[in-house]
Amino acid sequence: MNLIKMKKTALQTTHLVNTMDVSAAPLIVLPEEKASSVFCRSIQHQYQNLHQIARDADMAIGLTDLHGTLLWTWSSHSMLTSAEQVHFVEGGHWSTQAVGTNAIGLALNSHTASCVYSHENQMNSVRDWVCYAAPIHDPMTGQLQGIVNLSTKYKKHSSLGLLAVEHCAELIKKAIQYEQKNVLIIKALGSPYVQFNGQLLNLTQRQIEILCILALHRHGLTLDELHYALYGDREVSIKTLKSELSQLRQLLPNCIETRTYKLTCEVECDFFKAEQALNGGFIASTFALYQGSFLAKSESPFLSNWRHCFDARLSHLIYQMHDVPQLLALLSRVPERVDAIQRLIDVLPEDHPYRLHFLQMN
Repeated sequence: MNLIKMKKTALQTTHLVNTMDVSAAPLIVLPEEKASSVFCRSIQHQYQNLHQIARDADMAIGLTDLHGTLLWTWSSHSMLTSAEQVHFVEGGHWSTQAVGTNAIGLALNSHTASCVYSHENQMNSVRDWVCYAAPIHDPMTGQLQGIVNLSTKYKKHSSLGLLAVEHCAELIKKAIQYEQKNVLIIKALGSPYVQFNGQLLNLTQRQIEILCILALHRHGLTLDELHYALYGDREVSIKTLKSELSQLRQLLPNCIETRTYKLTCEVECDFFKAEQALNGGFIASTFALYQGSFLAKSESPFLSNWRHCFDARLSHLIYQMHDVPQLLALLSRVPERVDAIQRLIDVLPEDHPYRLHFLQMN
């Protein structure tokens, strides 16, 4: 049975509670470093355009991070009081895990544009709202960066709401592309690649490993420490490592400091973001970032240890889960996750047709 088809069927048949006991989204204190991220700087470039779109439509607008926490909002006069009461404000957390069915949460889970009409909201306090949300993807890597949302009262909703919110997402995507100058982007979950100045770099496996080690040691390493983290007790000369570093410095001018080796440029890593999402209990974000094992071919003792620790924590999370669509979504991207198959066998009813399929796979 096709896993994608199973996932869609599960999403259609999953029973949802009609109302939520909570009257407002939980508030989360945003870390200071978020303000200086590429994504937040991109939002700043578009404040004026986004503000005008929301003002002309008499709506509330909000932009979230990849976990569903609002980084910036603006509300028209008719929406302001209601928005403040339900915490549609900076720091408000709008994942489905926190407040049930809502446009931000659905766009976060599905990575597609979403519209939620008043009666479809699970939280009673926004059941007179109509909300439109669209995901914002990195134009180069395709990774989810956040969600943009437009909200209004039911009497004022428009059939053009989805087009408007998708236009907002496109504006921010263009700003992201502009802001990625001199930013090093490392993707190491699944098929690894490295991007710098908006361009993909043709690096060896060893060079990607070196960058990952340096990214996880932002205060730097001595040459001997870097050699051990990369090779362990293997008999590889220091000259070999110096040669790799020399090539990297040519590809990344003024980005790698010597003596104490460290990255001096701005760095964004999918594995670091995934670890932060896991630390915060943001399940949808963790699984969205997890596209496969961390540097699966690496024999570096440091990176192998990081991979095993992250994988163990991820398995622990999987064995706690009851969300069938989320588990199916994970398997559709990473079918080798045996723990996800075993968990689905545990949570599905004995007579469920999917369960027999997974028993045969296990």
